[in-house]
Amino acid sequence: MVSSEVALPETKSDESVELSDLWHVVVLNDPVNLMSYVTMVFKKVFGMDQQMAEKHMMEVHEQGRSVVWTGGREKAETYVYQLQEWHLNAILQKHEAD
Repeated sequence: MVSSEVALPETKSDESVELSDLWHVVVLNDPVNLMSYVTMVFKKVFGMDQQMAEKHMMEVHEQGRSVVWTGGREKAETYVYQLQEWHLNAILQKHEAD
């Protein structure tokens, strides 16, 4: 019998490199949510203590954004989704080396 299998050339994917890079979870300011609510969400989603949650909340309020978590892409996407479920304006941003 003759085999009908064809050997395909190997292709390299940059996906594994991208997934291993660092990503930021960024919360953006909005005119809707109360500062106390944002603080509470940070505590629930990230397990932050009161002081850390308030620090990030004030960054959002005063600077318009705060990087609340940095790490792998999959976990970052999960955090962004959770924050959006709490109605916060959260985005994923690729970490750029300085």
